[in-house]
Amino acid sequence: MDDQHGSRTRAAAAGVAAAVSGAGLGELAAALFASASSPFGTIGGALIDLAPPAVKDAAIALFGTADKAALLVLIAVVLLAIAAGAGLLEARRPPLGAVLAAALGGVGLATAVTRADATAMAWLPSAVAGVTAAWVLRALVRIAGRPRGHEPVQGGIDRRRFLVWAGGATALGLLAAAGAQLSRAGAAAVTVVRDALRLPAPASAAPAIPAGAALDVPGIAPLITPNDEFYRIDTALVVPQVDPADWSLRIHGLVEREVTLTWDELLALPLEESRTTLACVSNEVGGDLIGTALWLGYPTRELLARAAPAADADMVLSRSTDGFTASTPLEALTDGRDALLAVGMNGEPLPPEHGFPVRMVVPGLYGYVSATKWVVELEVTRFDAQTAYWTTRGWSERGPIKLQSRIDVPRRGDRVEAGDAVVAGVAWQQHVGVDGVEVQIDDGAWRSADLAPAISDDTWVQWSLPWTAEPGQHVIRCRAIGADGETQTPDQAPPAPDGATGWHERTVTVG
Repeated sequence: MDDQHGSRTRAAAAGVAAAVSGAGLGELAAALFASASSPFGTIGGALIDLAPPAVKDAAIALFGTADKAALLVLIAVVLLAIAAGAGLLEARRPPLGAVLAAALGGVGLATAVTRADATAMAWLPSAVAGVTAAWVLRALVRIAGRPRGHEPVQGGIDRRRFLVWAGGATALGLLAAAGAQLSRAGAAAVTVVRDALRLPAPASAAPAIPAGAALDVPGIAPLITPNDEFYRIDTALVVPQVDPADWSLRIHGLVEREVTLTWDELLALPLEESRTTLACVSNEVGGDLIGTALWLGYPTRELLARAAPAADADMVLSRSTDGFTASTPLEALTDGRDALLAVGMNGEPLPPEHGFPVRMVVPGLYGYVSATKWVVELEVTRFDAQTAYWTTRGWSERGPIKLQSRIDVPRRGDRVEAGDAVVAGVAWQQHVGVDGVEVQIDDGAWRSADLAPAISDDTWVQWSLPWTAEPGQHVIRCRAIGADGETQTPDQAPPAPDGATGWHERTVTVG
């Protein structure tokens, strides 16, 4: 019985070692020959594409901006479990386990070659992973239970031999994966280009931030979000590496003339600065998937004017280099708001994870219908003729920002000293503006908070309210009033399909 248990353990271990070696060599092949076709990245991307909105929301709610790392860990765990099963299958019914290992590589291969950004070598990394895993699995299972006549080998010598070979295969995979990371770091030509890039001065600088717009309240969100703190929600498990020298934008579809714009031509245009707050549609009430930055770019309306959209066009379908699409109302790109084809963020070139070299920024719309990163194409079309990535998955096709407010101070669970205190936070409804914020302590009357001067209608605004805190537990709520007279609704709604609603509230203890 013990030897039978040991045989099963060795077979499962053979599967895991084969998977690690195959995955590692596959990642190395991707780093050397097809950086966008990492086996993990392609499989993870396919899972993101297949995930329904409820699963996406649950992942973001649970893991926040670490959702991609969590997905990669989950993929690794599932693949290792399948690999262990393949080892057991190979030991019992060869070569079915090896066939299963190769089939996993085939799934990655098929996914890689059908992606929008697939290259001629996109098939190679997953092919290497699948073939390696299958071959190593066959070899290790033979070593773990090599027949001598009709009897399996017994004794410690074969166990030691198996451990050496299995350990060697695992080490090979881990070293290959480490080599892939080093290769990517060493060959990060796009990063070198970005770091050396100096963007031109804006032809039209953003107006100065009004005095008093940033409140001196510890714990409140900064008025301008630093790049390294700006939220990131997108579908790219592997951040696209786009060399500006190879970048171009194509504008086509329902237009009088197609327009193609290169990087050098874009930088030669009179660029403009604009401070705009972006928000993710997955942001829960009170969530932090929102931030404000100083953007540098060229007005999208001017580029569309060159193309001359047809009179019956009402939508622009933007495409990323990795195939992501967003459906933006044509009106939002041409009505005079600061919709930009952006190249800069807070005084520097766009960070790679935020769309370098070029992305879209559109005030007043959730990012899933407007903020396409690594953008390479604008197709002028109609809503009744085209659908975008998230609209095909049940989300609203237009995505206007909803009126929202958030309490930053005090934080949930904070213990507040009795006496003079302050309640503070932010409110927003981009392209409409905020006219006021009201605060309710427990079930008391609503009180008007002090609203800081807004940078513009396209940015969030900070607010504060003095509070004489009395001992005990208190529930604090806030609601915003839009510049159009709308009062933030108390009706609770989840992010899907067009943005969360409800009043944000915090429970704090005073004492």
